[in-house]
Amino acid sequence: MNDHGKATGAEPALRAGVIGYGYWGPNLARNFMETPGCTVIGVCDQKESNLARAKSRYPSIFTTTDSGALLAQPGINLVAISTPVSTHHKLALAALRAGKNVLVEKPLASSSTECKDLIREAESRNLLLAVDHTFVFTPAVRKIKQLIEAGELGDVTYYDSTRINLGMFQHDVNVLWDLAVHDLAILDYLFDEKPTSVSATGISHLGNDIENIAFMTLFYPTPLIAHINVNWMSPVKVRHTLIGGSRKMIVYDDIEPTEKVKIYDKGIEIADTVEGVYQLKVSYRLGDMLAPNLDLTEALKAETLHLLDCLQNHKHPLVNGKTGMRIVKILETASRSIRNMGKTERLDHTP
Repeated sequence: MNDHGKATGAEPALRAGVIGYGYWGPNLARNFMETPGCTVIGVCDQKESNLARAKSRYPSIFTTTDSGALLAQPGINLVAISTPVSTHHKLALAALRAGKNVLVEKPLASSSTECKDLIREAESRNLLLAVDHTFVFTPAVRKIKQLIEAGELGDVTYYDSTRINLGMFQHDVNVLWDLAVHDLAILDYLFDEKPTSVSATGISHLGNDIENIAFMTLFYPTPLIAHINVNWMSPVKVRHTLIGGSRKMIVYDDIEPTEKVKIYDKGIEIADTVEGVYQLKVSYRLGDMLAPNLDLTEALKAETLHLLDCLQNHKHPLVNGKTGMRIVKILETASRSIRNMGKTERLDHTP
């Protein structure tokens, strides 16, 4: 990283400008303001009411409806973009060209071509390009990664997620790009191996081409398989994931207030003889359930501290442009599979 993250004297090392103060922007601004070593210099939004809300909470900040005016602020060294996906590339590219480090709300851009463009620009200017895949920073997902890496689950065989709710319809991306993107980020973080192919189906009930219900299956080079069910038309909000292993299994419920991660010492065992395998003699192991204690740090707080560390110590972010592009490539390929009535499509992971 360059020297754009260095602080002089008592000046905060992370001096943010936030573009988009609608749904997610206020959470970003709050964490930047509440984290030592960070601050918010300015906020940009097209709605005056959102700017008034930001100014009311943070009277010292600069507000504007013009993103160019925000990017021209010399004190800002990181621009956080929380706007519709279709605007990500244009805004992030302008911020990079203005010499600002950039954090983009998920997904990184509308296409892998746009992602590649942003990666190239950031690298040529030695600037930080991070993607706000917040679930990677949740205590629950980090605990799951620890358990997998420690071998507690044995060989992981499946990941099965249901991520549904009523509403929050997007006008520029389908439900995969809005909700399944979270699971793709989690999978990318949890497992070193990357999926080799994807199949997806979906449908729109809104009279347009934007699917509001979709199902995605990812195939891996190992026996791991991942299935993701996403839906904007559910009467209830569900954030429920099953992760199966040869030794133990995990139930991850993000809505659960306390015991978000539960580890079950349950599974199946096939008789270890040729005859047993041939006759499929299966026995069931029924053990205890453990709910580990989790760190209570807010995910966005952990992400902010990580970005601060990256700026101060010239580190590359955990969720960077290349991570974002891998996920966008899967979303692109899954969208193509939907158009081809669920045909399994090969994934291209070349940079």
